Amino acid sequence: MIVALPPDPMASARARIADCRRLQEAGLINLAGEFYPSVHSPPTTMYTAMTEEHLLAGYRLPEDGLFDVYAHIPFCHRRCVFCHYPVKLGPQEEEKDRYLDAMEKEIDIYRRLLGLDRVRVRSILVGGGTPSHLTPRQLARFLEYFLARLDVSRCRQFNYDVDPATLVGPEGLERLRIMRSHGVDRLTLGVQSLDDEILKLMNRPHDARVALEAIENCKALGYQVNIEFIFGHPGETLQNWMDVMERAVTLGVDEIQLYRLKVEAYGDYQGPIKQLREIRPESFPSNDETLMMKQLAIDILAAHGYRETLRRVFARDPKHYSRYAHNQCCMLYDQLGLGLTAFSSLRDRFGLNTPRFDEYYAAIDAGRLPLNRGLIRSPEQQMRWAIILSLKNRDVRKDLFQKRTGVALETVFRGKIEKLKNGGLLAEDQRTLSLTPLGEFFADEVAEQFCHPDYLPFPRSAYADGPLNPYQDCEP
Repeated sequence: MIVALPPDPMASARARIADCRRLQEAGLINLAGEFYPSVHSPPTTMYTAMTEEHLLAGYRLPEDGLFDVYAHIPFCHRRCVFCHYPVKLGPQEEEKDRYLDAMEKEIDIYRRLLGLDRVRVRSILVGGGTPSHLTPRQLARFLEYFLARLDVSRCRQFNYDVDPATLVGPEGLERLRIMRSHGVDRLTLGVQSLDDEILKLMNRPHDARVALEAIENCKALGYQVNIEFIFGHPGETLQNWMDVMERAVTLGVDEIQLYRLKVEAYGDYQGPIKQLREIRPESFPSNDETLMMKQLAIDILAAHGYRETLRRVFARDPKHYSRYAHNQCCMLYDQLGLGLTAFSSLRDRFGLNTPRFDEYYAAIDAGRLPLNRGLIRSPEQQMRWAIILSLKNRDVRKDLFQKRTGVALETVFRGKIEKLKNGGLLAEDQRTLSLTPLGEFFADEVAEQFCHPDYLPFPRSAYADGPLNPYQDCEP
């Protein structure tokens, strides 16, 4: 459905600033306007040491035997300013081969521990890093051994995160053909901007021309194409951000994904962006401008028929979305993660792989999972996890919540839920608990309302003492 662009887009965007001020006074948003994404519950930086024995003790395979599978390939051409992941830079051909050897063994370790001949999958995501930074030879080798160990007969989607610079020229076209021939059907291109000056500030390995060429190459080979952009980055202004969005909606892609710049690390590696803010804070858009960028993008996307399918992801056709993200975050299905920093989410437990290459190789060589830390969730933590991930990414299905927790949603968090409903942020019916349009805009902050106080991203003093202060009504 196409919705007309507001007569005064800037006025529509400024209304979000007023919403933010009101929600800051109510205690929902921290007073400094700092942003922390609700990605995992609890945040992975707060987990303790984990071993494979601990992770899998008492674990039973899913009833249908299916997993979603993630594989992480941590190599890039160069370090982007906004990146918070440990990666190795440059060609690194021998290192890539060594890493691929290790990840092949890691799959076999999981197969042995779980008693599986092949892992039955419902969706796949390969991310990084830049997984398309492998040479065509390495890419084909990885896909061949990877798929030989998976049963993909019920796989509904095979996702790949890619960098535009790796998809142009003869070698780029070869990569695209290799992925397509191995069943990859959805690509997420890290475009990030279509403004060459912003791309330089991001230290991206491509310019707008290369990004456009890569998009056309992907479309020509029949991929479902998702392109992602970062807003709130140094150098971005309201005008150049609007220009980028107006250009993006003309490209004929299936999905457009938005990310707010993350300054503070939410994992083990602090990206260069924090140091840049300390040195040149004036180069960053203000919090108000960042909120306006988000609303301007939403309005421009809606005017061209793009509607939100999963949080921050917009498509013209509702069938176009990441099955992997939906399965993991909305359906709360079991998921296996392979590679450096990858995680496995298994019903009521979570295991995270090491972020260090040497530790990863040493564990694999010893025939053990390269786990770094994790968590076996208590019944209360399970309830919080089930509501936070689902609410952040789409909505909470009450029947699924009860299946995953053993508790009816009508019997828990009622004080918190009623306050959020009164604040115009949540809506509820017999089947679902969902975000209102206002709640969708501030989805991370609404989801954080259900964190235990020990796991909230900011201290109590960072919030106003209003009815939506996240430290109030915290008991289930």
